[in-house]
Amino acid sequence: MESRTEGLANFLVYDDVFFNTKMRSLRDISVMFLRALNRKGTVLDTTSATGVRGIRYCLEASIDKAIFLDINKNAYENTKRNVELNRIDGTVLNEDIRSFSCKSNERFSAIDLDPFGTPVPYMKDLLSIGRDGTLYMVTATDTAVLCGAHANACIREYAARPLHNELCHEVGIRILIAYAVRLAAELNFGVHVYLALSNLHYMRIFFELKRGSTNALDSVRQIGFGSYCNKCHRYYYAPGIASAPAQVCESCGGRTERFGPLWLGSIYDKGVIAAMLSHSSGASDEAISLLYKVYNELDIPFFYSVPKLTAMLGVGSISQNVMVKELSKKGAASLTHFDPSGIKTDVPYDDIISELKTHVTTKAMR
Repeated sequence: MESRTEGLANFLVYDDVFFNTKMRSLRDISVMFLRALNRKGTVLDTTSATGVRGIRYCLEASIDKAIFLDINKNAYENTKRNVELNRIDGTVLNEDIRSFSCKSNERFSAIDLDPFGTPVPYMKDLLSIGRDGTLYMVTATDTAVLCGAHANACIREYAARPLHNELCHEVGIRILIAYAVRLAAELNFGVHVYLALSNLHYMRIFFELKRGSTNALDSVRQIGFGSYCNKCHRYYYAPGIASAPAQVCESCGGRTERFGPLWLGSIYDKGVIAAMLSHSSGASDEAISLLYKVYNELDIPFFYSVPKLTAMLGVGSISQNVMVKELSKKGAASLTHFDPSGIKTDVPYDDIISELKTHVTTKAMR
């Protein structure tokens, strides 16, 4: 048994209960999210382990009460002990998500799902107990599946074709959001996405349910497909469940690779992210740094890898910061947290290529 402190929580970690110290920054961001939205009420921590997430929500955000679930008996005992140690209003249940969801009549302000692996087996059950305005914080750690290393598993679990290249993390997180949107629509809910993060071995999405058929349809209409040219690295995308992005690349004539369905709508509510940063007291430097990257990131689908483009052109290297500066003279451009070598921009592809060639030629003449 080990005694630990995180945020305002003092807690024990039993020898046979999993606790990931590397996820501290993600727990900090989740606390900041609930602080920013200032929702009171009850939170459901569905995979509690030590219970630290739900405990911190009660101690550090506006949450009044937490219900903790864990099917593992030792984790249940560990959470129960920690709830008592921190003197919060909490109910701890040694129960699985499905059985709990079938009988729950509780109104939850927020529901947290952080399973080992894919969230797919639990998503529909948890969405079924949501109400208008319920907040969801959902983690996926099956990144090899969502990033296309196991493409068939992604097709089977998420009913979507992934992409296994530099875009894989953003494509994966947009596949995850689209999956949640489709399930929510079946229950007559639309979805407002506040934040989507890909970091280390996890993907995490933060969203809110919006009741009504109009909201559900509006959300579904933001799902679409993309295509990618492996020859020149240009990408295309189009909204609509029957959309058909370019099958032949307009720039080089290469055959493109199709991916999706996936979410093509906004993944950053910049107002909420700004509020999160203003409520960052006690958060780790890593959490704050990641949020600042996201806050400064252009909120459009996909990006270009600068090293891939320069390698394709056979030209010298150029820093991403320089490219952002130059492209910002022609349109919008930013770095992206999805890839340290990537740039997001609304500047047309052919102009990006022209800028790369011009910059390298100018540099060689100096």
